Amino acid sequence: MIISQFEKALKGLKALIISAGIVIAYTIPVYAAPKVKDSKLVKGTEKLINDVTVWLMVLAPIVAGLLIIYFCIRRSAADEMDVKKWNNRITTAIVSCIGAVLGSAILNLIIGYYQ
Repeated sequence: MIISQFEKALKGLKALIISAGIVIAYTIPVYAAPKVKDSKLVKGTEKLINDVTVWLMVLAPIVAGLLIIYFCIRRSAADEMDVKKWNNRITTAIVSCIGAVLGSAILNLIIGYYQ
């Protein structure tokens, strides 16, 4: 069951990377135009994306850690049937945290090349 959740998260990460690649492929001509790349809108959007990705890399592990602590407390008070559900939620929180941090780091790295 953990493997299927990991495979779902991996498919989501692949979709995120492909989507980011498509967006970048369409924005390269916009960044290449001299008037557009020096505009306040483009520079502000770059700074906004950079700030959001940095904050996501900081906040995702903190939120995931708090959720994992909560899920562990709930798991300790659960019966045998519910323990499996809480274990799945803990696994989902870990995989989601890794996906969020990797996704924001990749996006931050890509945006960093345009600055």
